Amino acid sequence: MKESREDRKPVEIRILGQLEAWESGTSVLPTAGKPRQILALLALNRGQVVTAAALAEELWNGNPPRSASTTLQTYILQLRRKLDSARGLTLKRTGKDVLVTRHIGYQLQMSDVEVDAWEHERLVAAGRRAVDEHDDARAAQLLSKALNLWRGAALVDVPTGPLLELEVMRLEHLRLCAAEMRIEAELRLGRHQTLLGDLAVLCAQHPLNENLQIHYMLALYRSGRQWQALTVYRQLRHTLDLELGVEPCPRAQQMMRAITASDPTLDQVLHPALGRLVG
Repeated sequence: MKESREDRKPVEIRILGQLEAWESGTSVLPTAGKPRQILALLALNRGQVVTAAALAEELWNGNPPRSASTTLQTYILQLRRKLDSARGLTLKRTGKDVLVTRHIGYQLQMSDVEVDAWEHERLVAAGRRAVDEHDDARAAQLLSKALNLWRGAALVDVPTGPLLELEVMRLEHLRLCAAEMRIEAELRLGRHQTLLGDLAVLCAQHPLNENLQIHYMLALYRSGRQWQALTVYRQLRHTLDLELGVEPCPRAQQMMRAITASDPTLDQVLHPALGRLVG
């Protein structure tokens, strides 16, 4: 029986945590480090051609051996064999159909591949649009779904060269932006108490991120923990002075003064476009 396009299950590649790759329910993840790097870099490039030169830069950090071209072709062959071994003999799509050779490099066919990092970016973009449309409930839902795709640090078990290091930094930055947007949306919805645990962890992980510290102060204050909110400010001020020799930003200072004065505007739930204290 011929396989229809609808019957084909895409290759699933998971970047946001330990690297995973599945084809038809079977793991196709290579065990060696360099083929893992190739697979991850191809997966993060959204169906674009990754040149052989770029792959060599990633694998050998600008110092490829003389056998680099042959070795790279061997790694590609190993990846295709992994894909083929998972497909069975009755299915028509081969490893070459998924991992395609182009004139100057290689490309994963987007129609045959699903990557959690792609889905994360799509959900974050949709969440940002919902924020712009003042739909905080939908924004919180979309951004929470995006953040739930993470299973740990991106590519935590993969050796990273210069190109993957940049990709990991980009993904982690996007993750933090998504977390901040989600927290802001949840605060506008009055869900401050449910945020306390997440904010405590994020603030510990990012002690110099003043935006997160401000949100934590506000959530604590709204939860009836004024003294703890002020303690967060004092710790922020100490950390900034110790690490950078600077004072907290004007917004953090404004938040501290408002909390000290029990300013009633802190309990208002407004969209930032309407002029609330904390955007």
